[in-house]
Amino acid sequence: MRPPGDGRRLYLIRHGRADRTSRREARTPRGVAADPPLDEVGRAQAEALTTRLLQMPPPASILSSPLTRARETIAPYVERTGAAVTYDDDLAEWFGGAWEFKGFEELLVEHPEIPRRILFQDPLFFLAPGSEPFEAFQERVVGAIERAIAAVDRGDVWVVCHGGVINAYVGWVLGIEEQEMFFLPPNASINTIRIAGDRRSLWFLADDAHVTEPELFEDPTADGEGRGRGAKEAS
Repeated sequence: MRPPGDGRRLYLIRHGRADRTSRREARTPRGVAADPPLDEVGRAQAEALTTRLLQMPPPASILSSPLTRARETIAPYVERTGAAVTYDDDLAEWFGGAWEFKGFEELLVEHPEIPRRILFQDPLFFLAPGSEPFEAFQERVVGAIERAIAAVDRGDVWVVCHGGVINAYVGWVLGIEEQEMFFLPPNASINTIRIAGDRRSLWFLADDAHVTEPELFEDPTADGEGRGRGAKEAS
């Protein structure tokens, strides 16, 4: 248990690694989006994450993106606990328009400036034809998360989502306005915001210790060597 007086927390949990070869798609209010499932490594990451989540205080609510990779990431926890999950389309990843089903090599041909922009950490989202404007993306993400926080008077809120979603919300908390992806949260990582009334403050970013050091979170009820070790070996 956390120390008394620590307050409420918002845990932004990124999905496990997705299968980049998948052509699965999902229809969203913004258009047809790529909807890959987790790959083998991603499934192991989800198991390692579950081992850690089971040792944390149960949340007041769990929200998730409706996209498959997010659903599959929280599924092992739901199977073990029977917890309820609310799926909110406003937590889906940024819609990339013409980029949704293109590989990185294709994008480099169409946008030769991408390597230089990556080198100097410059924004990229605006390059995607027909994509969701970042301001609209951030507005829907912040709105969904703030509604979830307001819906419960006490207890933590877990949000299972995507790297872009985490950046959009944390950027709002920090007042970062000119860069849509200012850090790269690892797959299955936990990114934490402290909640005190209307105040939001950053607590921890990119915590994937359950994947990189699974022995710290081994499930004492599990048989054999613990559920987390496979994620470390597969990553």
